[in-house]
Amino acid sequence: MEAIPFIDLKKQFLLLKPQMEKVLLDVAAGSHYIGGSEVGQLEKVLAEYVGVAECIGCANGTDALTLPLLAWGIGPGEAVFCPSFTFIATAEVVALRGAVPVFVDIDPRTFNMCPVDLENKIEAVKKQGRLKPRAVIPVDLFGLPADFKSINEIARKHDLLVLEDAAQGFGGEIDGQKAASFSGVGATSFFPAKPLGSYGDGGAIMTSDKSLAEVLRSLRGHGTGQSKYEHIRLGVNSRLDTLQAAVLLVKFSVFPQEIKARRKVAEAYSERLSPYVSVPEVPAGYGSSWAQYTVRVPAGKRDTLIKHLKEQGIPSNIYYPLGLHLQPAFASYPGLGNCPETEKACREVLSLPMHPYLDEPTLDRIAEALISGLTTEDL
Repeated sequence: MEAIPFIDLKKQFLLLKPQMEKVLLDVAAGSHYIGGSEVGQLEKVLAEYVGVAECIGCANGTDALTLPLLAWGIGPGEAVFCPSFTFIATAEVVALRGAVPVFVDIDPRTFNMCPVDLENKIEAVKKQGRLKPRAVIPVDLFGLPADFKSINEIARKHDLLVLEDAAQGFGGEIDGQKAASFSGVGATSFFPAKPLGSYGDGGAIMTSDKSLAEVLRSLRGHGTGQSKYEHIRLGVNSRLDTLQAAVLLVKFSVFPQEIKARRKVAEAYSERLSPYVSVPEVPAGYGSSWAQYTVRVPAGKRDTLIKHLKEQGIPSNIYYPLGLHLQPAFASYPGLGNCPETEKACREVLSLPMHPYLDEPTLDRIAEALISGLTTEDL
């Protein structure tokens, strides 16, 4: 039985092959591999798509989170609030700045940061008096934007900066407003598996704050000023290379159609699976970019179910098996309460193949295998 790809990047390439070969050869012929015109073109296109004034390309999604923290001067003695149920990069960048990541639990319906627990954690930090609350980094997990209406209100109340981690959420929306634009500063990733992925690493920061954008452009290029060898601040080397920008321009030409296709795939999954498992919830007015399609299954059956699916040629993944508040890397950081919903999700979540090119027969095959696995007596 032929295995189903978890993300079918090969099929996408074959569909875009003529355009892709042309732009890659054009970049090679022009030999302007760093800072070529394609980078500026991509920044303009993405800023218009998101609805912000500025897009600043950078080397990867982690740097897209790091650079705003650098620009804001976040560091030791300060607390930055992050969800525990996410990839480590969201909190890692905080710790590497010398600040303290404070982990917030999730809303079990959406997997995103819980505003109630956010406020509780902020109050706990203030009461403890050791750290200054400085910022919050909500994550648009699995493609669904976080509850920015509530989170932004809490941030204003407590005078916190907000950095939207839209690494998985690019292409998502709330009431027509695009992800990476909800907080004033949004970061995204172009890692190949993301909804808009390059052929390597890449990232971008979105903002309408022109002064901040100027600082971010300086920071990504070693703190440059008016010329290459004038350095007005300490920065890093985080440039989006021309080849990746060219790839992304081609991919963006079909990106809106791919988002629509992802949503149809998610609807088809939910129709087939909702009687058997807990399927993802999308609140009214929200649109997900469906970076992942993640269901909840009984914790005691998950490992056997994964094995059953694998035997049927169907891959699956667990995003994420351990909350950040329990990761060894953060063991020395002060705890400020538990994250029980995160821990429960870590025991139950299972992500299924998700990409725009899943057809109905393949969806039937995946759904039938999952349902048969759940209903098999020996599971």
